[in-house]
Amino acid sequence: MAVDFALVAETLIQFLAVVFLCPFFIGVSNKLKSIVESRNGPSIIQPYYDIIKLLQKESIVPGNASNIFIYVPYLAFGVYSLISIVIPVILPQPIYFTATVDFLGGALLFGLAGFIKMLAAMDSGNNFSAFGVARVASFGVFSEGTLIVVFFAVALITGTINPYVTNNFLVSNPSAYLTITHVFATIAFLMLFIFESGRLPVESSGLMEFGMVEDALSYEYSGKLLAINKWGSWIKQYLLGSVLLNVFLIPWGLQTGVLGALEDIPIMILKWLVLIVILVFIETSLAKMRLFKIQDYLSIAFLISLFFLIFGLVIG
Repeated sequence: MAVDFALVAETLIQFLAVVFLCPFFIGVSNKLKSIVESRNGPSIIQPYYDIIKLLQKESIVPGNASNIFIYVPYLAFGVYSLISIVIPVILPQPIYFTATVDFLGGALLFGLAGFIKMLAAMDSGNNFSAFGVARVASFGVFSEGTLIVVFFAVALITGTINPYVTNNFLVSNPSAYLTITHVFATIAFLMLFIFESGRLPVESSGLMEFGMVEDALSYEYSGKLLAINKWGSWIKQYLLGSVLLNVFLIPWGLQTGVLGALEDIPIMILKWLVLIVILVFIETSLAKMRLFKIQDYLSIAFLISLFFLIFGLVIG
Protein backbone atom coordinates (compact mmCIF):
# COMPACT_ATOMS: atom_id res chain seq x y z
CA MET A 1 0.00 0.00 0.00
CA ALA A 2 1.38 3.40 -1.00
CA VAL A 3 2.27 5.76 1.80
CA ASP A 4 0.59 9.16 1.70
CA PHE A 5 3.56 11.36 2.60
CA ALA A 6 1.39 14.48 2.80
CA LEU A 7 -0.79 12.78 5.43
CA VAL A 8 2.30 11.66 7.33
CA ALA A 9 3.64 15.23 7.28
CA GLU A 10 0.31 16.63 8.52
CA THR A 11 0.24 14.08 11.33
CA LEU A 12 3.80 14.93 12.40
CA ILE A 13 3.08 18.66 12.30
CA GLN A 14 0.02 18.25 14.51
CA PHE A 15 1.81 15.95 16.96
CA LEU A 16 4.92 18.14 17.27
CA ALA A 17 2.83 21.30 17.57
CA VAL A 18 0.86 19.80 20.46
CA VAL A 19 3.92 18.49 22.30
CA PHE A 20 6.09 21.58 21.96
CA LEU A 21 3.48 24.35 22.10
CA CYS A 22 1.69 23.25 25.27
CA PRO A 23 4.42 24.55 27.64
CA PHE A 24 4.36 27.89 25.80
CA PHE A 25 0.66 28.40 26.52
CA ILE A 26 1.21 27.53 30.18
CA GLY A 27 3.96 30.16 30.29
CA VAL A 28 1.81 32.80 28.58
CA SER A 29 -1.06 32.09 30.95
CA ASN A 30 1.17 32.37 34.04
CA LYS A 31 2.74 35.57 32.75
CA LEU A 32 -0.60 37.22 31.98
CA LYS A 33 -1.94 36.24 35.39
CA SER A 34 1.10 37.78 37.10
CA ILE A 35 0.63 41.01 35.11
CA VAL A 36 -3.02 41.21 36.17
CA GLU A 37 -1.92 40.69 39.79
CA SER A 38 0.77 43.41 39.44
CA ARG A 39 3.68 40.99 39.73
CA ASN A 40 6.70 40.49 37.51
CA GLY A 41 6.08 36.78 37.24
CA PRO A 42 8.13 34.16 35.38
CA SER A 43 9.12 34.31 31.72
CA ILE A 44 6.69 32.85 29.19
CA ILE A 45 9.32 30.23 28.36
CA GLN A 46 9.89 29.27 32.00
CA PRO A 47 7.99 25.95 31.56
CA TYR A 48 10.58 24.90 28.95
CA TYR A 49 13.39 25.68 31.43
CA ASP A 50 11.58 23.68 34.10
CA ILE A 51 11.24 20.64 31.83
CA ILE A 52 14.89 20.80 30.72
CA LYS A 53 16.08 21.18 34.32
CA LEU A 54 14.01 18.26 35.57
CA LEU A 55 15.09 16.01 32.69
CA GLN A 56 18.69 16.50 33.80
CA LYS A 57 17.97 15.39 37.36
CA GLU A 58 17.79 11.93 38.84
CA SER A 59 14.42 10.45 39.72
CA ILE A 60 13.99 9.30 43.31
CA VAL A 61 11.55 6.39 43.64
CA PRO A 62 9.85 5.51 46.97
CA GLY A 63 11.22 2.29 48.42
CA ASN A 64 7.86 0.53 48.50
CA ALA A 65 6.80 1.59 44.98
CA SER A 66 6.58 -0.94 42.15
CA ASN A 67 7.27 -0.58 38.44
CA ILE A 68 3.79 0.89 38.06
CA PHE A 69 5.05 4.09 39.68
CA ILE A 70 7.98 4.27 37.26
CA TYR A 71 6.24 3.50 33.98
CA VAL A 72 2.91 5.31 34.40
CA PRO A 73 4.26 8.80 33.50
CA TYR A 74 5.47 7.40 30.18
CA LEU A 75 2.21 5.51 29.61
CA ALA A 76 0.09 8.58 30.36
CA PHE A 77 2.30 10.69 28.10
CA GLY A 78 1.78 8.08 25.37
CA VAL A 79 -2.01 8.11 25.80
CA TYR A 80 -2.14 11.90 25.53
CA SER A 81 0.18 11.73 22.50
CA LEU A 82 -2.24 9.27 20.86
CA ILE A 83 -5.17 11.61 21.50
CA SER A 84 -3.19 14.45 19.91
CA ILE A 85 -3.23 12.71 16.52
CA VAL A 86 -6.88 11.65 16.46
CA ILE A 87 -8.79 14.87 17.26
CA PRO A 88 -8.80 18.30 15.52
CA VAL A 89 -6.32 20.27 17.58
CA ILE A 90 -4.43 21.75 14.62
CA LEU A 91 -5.91 20.40 11.38
CA PRO A 92 -9.67 20.36 10.59
CA GLN A 93 -9.39 17.21 8.47
CA PRO A 94 -8.67 13.57 9.42
CA ILE A 95 -5.06 12.42 9.70
CA TYR A 96 -3.49 9.05 10.49
CA PHE A 97 -5.25 7.09 13.25
CA THR A 98 -8.27 9.42 13.20
CA ALA A 99 -10.60 6.55 12.28
CA THR A 100 -9.66 4.71 15.49
CA VAL A 101 -11.23 7.19 17.92
CA ASP A 102 -14.29 9.45 18.03
CA PHE A 103 -15.48 11.83 20.76
CA LEU A 104 -16.45 8.97 23.05
CA GLY A 105 -13.20 7.13 22.44
CA GLY A 106 -11.25 10.30 23.21
CA ALA A 107 -13.16 10.74 26.48
CA LEU A 108 -12.37 7.14 27.43
CA LEU A 109 -8.68 7.68 26.65
CA PHE A 110 -8.63 10.74 28.91
CA GLY A 111 -10.27 8.61 31.59
CA LEU A 112 -7.69 5.84 31.08
CA ALA A 113 -4.78 8.26 31.51
CA GLY A 114 -6.38 9.69 34.65
CA PHE A 115 -6.96 6.22 36.09
CA ILE A 116 -3.38 4.99 35.65
CA LYS A 117 -2.05 8.24 37.15
CA MET A 118 -4.21 7.67 40.22
CA LEU A 119 -2.98 4.07 40.35
CA ALA A 120 0.64 5.24 40.33
CA ALA A 121 -0.03 7.82 43.03
CA MET A 122 -1.52 5.14 45.27
CA ASP A 123 1.43 2.88 44.48
CA SER A 124 3.77 5.47 46.00
CA GLY A 125 2.34 4.73 49.45
CA ASN A 126 2.21 8.39 50.44
CA ASN A 127 -0.75 9.50 52.54
CA PHE A 128 -0.98 12.92 50.87
CA SER A 129 -1.13 11.22 47.47
CA ALA A 130 -3.92 8.98 48.74
CA PHE A 131 -5.87 12.05 49.86
CA GLY A 132 -5.43 13.58 46.42
CA VAL A 133 -6.47 10.38 44.64
CA ALA A 134 -9.68 10.25 46.70
CA ARG A 135 -10.47 13.83 45.74
CA VAL A 136 -9.65 13.36 42.07
CA ALA A 137 -11.82 10.22 41.97
CA SER A 138 -14.78 11.91 43.65
CA PHE A 139 -14.55 14.93 41.36
CA GLY A 140 -14.05 12.68 38.32
CA VAL A 141 -17.55 11.22 38.73
CA PHE A 142 -18.95 14.53 37.49
CA SER A 143 -16.08 15.77 35.29
CA GLU A 144 -15.85 12.64 33.14
CA GLY A 145 -19.64 12.35 33.03
CA THR A 146 -19.85 15.95 31.84
CA LEU A 147 -17.23 15.30 29.16
CA ILE A 148 -19.16 12.34 27.74
CA VAL A 149 -22.62 13.96 27.94
CA VAL A 150 -21.37 17.15 26.27
CA PHE A 151 -20.07 15.15 23.33
CA PHE A 152 -23.42 13.38 22.96
CA ALA A 153 -25.20 16.75 23.13
CA VAL A 154 -23.05 18.02 20.25
CA ALA A 155 -23.76 14.79 18.35
CA LEU A 156 -27.45 15.70 18.34
CA ILE A 157 -26.61 18.71 16.20
CA THR A 158 -24.43 16.96 13.65
CA GLY A 159 -25.68 13.38 13.85
CA THR A 160 -22.16 12.08 14.57
CA ILE A 161 -19.62 11.93 17.37
CA ASN A 162 -16.71 12.40 14.98
CA PRO A 163 -14.92 15.62 16.03
CA TYR A 164 -13.78 16.45 12.48
CA VAL A 165 -17.30 16.14 11.08
CA THR A 166 -18.58 18.30 13.93
CA ASN A 167 -15.99 21.01 13.23
CA ASN A 168 -16.74 21.06 9.49
CA PHE A 169 -20.49 21.04 10.10
CA LEU A 170 -20.33 24.07 12.42
CA VAL A 171 -18.07 25.94 9.98
CA SER A 172 -20.44 25.34 7.06
CA ASN A 173 -23.65 25.80 9.12
CA PRO A 174 -23.31 28.93 11.30
CA SER A 175 -26.94 28.61 12.40
CA ALA A 176 -26.08 25.36 14.20
CA TYR A 177 -23.49 27.27 16.22
CA LEU A 178 -26.26 29.37 17.80
CA THR A 179 -28.60 26.51 18.70
CA ILE A 180 -29.48 26.33 22.37
CA THR A 181 -28.03 22.81 22.61
CA HIS A 182 -24.63 23.92 21.29
CA VAL A 183 -24.55 27.10 23.39
CA PHE A 184 -25.15 25.31 26.67
CA ALA A 185 -22.92 22.38 25.74
CA THR A 186 -20.21 25.00 25.21
CA ILE A 187 -20.89 26.50 28.63
CA ALA A 188 -20.70 23.06 30.28
CA PHE A 189 -17.45 22.21 28.47
CA LEU A 190 -15.94 25.58 29.40
CA MET A 191 -16.80 24.95 33.06
CA LEU A 192 -15.19 21.51 32.79
CA PHE A 193 -12.05 22.92 31.17
CA ILE A 194 -11.68 25.57 33.88
CA PHE A 195 -11.59 22.76 36.43
CA GLU A 196 -9.35 20.42 34.43
CA SER A 197 -6.82 23.18 33.73
CA GLY A 198 -6.58 24.11 37.42
CA ARG A 199 -8.09 27.56 36.82
CA LEU A 200 -10.91 27.12 39.28
CA PRO A 201 -9.90 29.33 42.23
CA VAL A 202 -10.11 26.69 44.92
CA GLU A 203 -6.89 24.96 45.85
CA SER A 204 -3.49 26.54 46.37
CA SER A 205 -1.18 24.64 44.05
CA GLY A 206 2.00 23.31 45.55
CA LEU A 207 2.66 21.13 48.58
CA MET A 208 -0.07 22.40 50.91
CA GLU A 209 -1.96 19.23 51.79
CA PHE A 210 -5.34 20.91 52.07
CA GLY A 211 -5.08 22.38 48.60
CA MET A 212 -3.69 19.39 46.74
CA VAL A 213 -5.91 17.84 44.11
CA GLU A 214 -4.14 17.26 40.82
CA ASP A 215 -0.76 18.08 42.41
CA ALA A 216 -1.16 15.09 44.71
CA LEU A 217 -0.79 12.73 41.76
CA SER A 218 2.77 14.01 41.23
CA TYR A 219 3.63 14.47 44.90
CA GLU A 220 6.26 11.69 45.08
CA TYR A 221 7.72 12.23 41.62
CA SER A 222 11.03 13.94 40.94
CA GLY A 223 13.58 14.39 38.18
CA LYS A 224 12.80 12.88 34.77
CA LEU A 225 9.59 11.22 35.94
CA LEU A 226 8.25 14.52 37.26
CA ALA A 227 9.16 16.22 33.98
CA ILE A 228 7.26 13.63 31.95
CA ASN A 229 4.30 13.83 34.33
CA LYS A 230 4.12 17.63 34.09
CA TRP A 231 4.56 17.58 30.33
CA GLY A 232 1.75 15.04 29.96
CA SER A 233 -0.56 17.18 32.10
CA TRP A 234 0.20 20.21 29.93
CA ILE A 235 -0.59 18.18 26.80
CA LYS A 236 -3.90 17.19 28.37
CA GLN A 237 -4.74 20.85 29.00
CA TYR A 238 -3.79 21.75 25.44
CA LEU A 239 -5.94 18.97 23.99
CA LEU A 240 -9.02 19.88 26.01
CA GLY A 241 -8.52 23.57 25.32
CA SER A 242 -8.11 22.98 21.59
CA VAL A 243 -11.30 20.89 21.47
CA LEU A 244 -13.07 23.72 23.31
CA LEU A 245 -11.78 26.20 20.72
CA ASN A 246 -12.12 24.19 17.50
CA VAL A 247 -15.39 22.38 18.22
CA PHE A 248 -17.22 24.76 20.55
CA LEU A 249 -16.00 28.35 20.78
CA ILE A 250 -14.15 29.24 17.54
CA PRO A 251 -14.46 26.44 14.96
CA TRP A 252 -13.48 28.70 12.05
CA GLY A 253 -10.12 29.62 10.56
CA LEU A 254 -8.27 26.31 10.31
CA GLN A 255 -6.61 25.43 6.98
CA THR A 256 -6.00 22.06 5.32
CA GLY A 257 -2.97 20.46 3.65
CA VAL A 258 0.68 20.51 4.69
CA LEU A 259 1.07 24.26 4.17
CA GLY A 260 -2.29 24.77 5.84
CA ALA A 261 -1.07 22.79 8.86
CA LEU A 262 1.86 25.18 9.18
CA GLU A 263 -0.51 28.16 8.89
CA ASP A 264 -2.74 26.63 11.54
CA ILE A 265 0.02 26.92 14.16
CA PRO A 266 -0.11 30.76 14.39
CA ILE A 267 -3.91 30.59 14.01
CA MET A 268 -4.10 28.30 17.04
CA ILE A 269 -1.77 30.60 18.97
CA LEU A 270 -4.21 33.47 18.35
CA LYS A 271 -7.16 31.32 19.39
CA TRP A 272 -5.35 30.26 22.53
CA LEU A 273 -4.54 33.85 23.42
CA VAL A 274 -8.28 34.57 23.38
CA LEU A 275 -8.95 31.57 25.61
CA ILE A 276 -6.11 32.48 27.99
CA VAL A 277 -7.51 35.99 28.43
CA ILE A 278 -10.92 34.49 29.27
CA LEU A 279 -9.39 32.03 31.75
CA VAL A 280 -7.22 34.62 33.49
CA PHE A 281 -10.20 36.97 33.79
CA ILE A 282 -12.29 34.21 35.38
CA GLU A 283 -9.50 33.01 37.66
CA THR A 284 -8.64 36.47 38.97
CA SER A 285 -12.24 37.66 39.27
CA LEU A 286 -13.81 34.84 41.26
CA ALA A 287 -13.35 34.44 44.98
CA LYS A 288 -11.76 31.19 46.14
CA MET A 289 -14.28 28.58 47.15
CA ARG A 290 -13.96 25.79 49.67
CA LEU A 291 -12.59 22.48 48.48
CA PHE A 292 -15.85 20.56 48.92
CA LYS A 293 -17.61 23.13 46.71
CA ILE A 294 -15.81 21.71 43.67
CA GLN A 295 -18.39 18.92 43.57
CA ASP A 296 -21.19 21.48 43.54
CA TYR A 297 -19.49 23.31 40.67
CA LEU A 298 -18.97 20.14 38.62
CA SER A 299 -22.47 18.86 39.34
CA ILE A 300 -23.85 22.10 37.89
CA ALA A 301 -21.76 21.59 34.75
CA PHE A 302 -23.00 17.99 34.52
CA LEU A 303 -26.64 18.97 34.99
CA ILE A 304 -26.36 21.71 32.35
CA SER A 305 -24.97 19.24 29.82
CA LEU A 306 -27.52 16.55 30.78
CA PHE A 307 -30.49 18.91 30.72
CA PHE A 308 -29.73 20.22 27.27
CA LEU A 309 -28.96 16.73 25.98
CA ILE A 310 -32.52 15.80 27.00
CA PHE A 311 -33.80 19.12 25.65
CA GLY A 312 -32.12 18.44 22.31
CA LEU A 313 -33.70 14.99 22.15
CA VAL A 314 -37.16 16.40 22.84
CA ILE A 315 -37.04 19.19 20.27
CA GLY A 316 -35.17 16.95 17.79
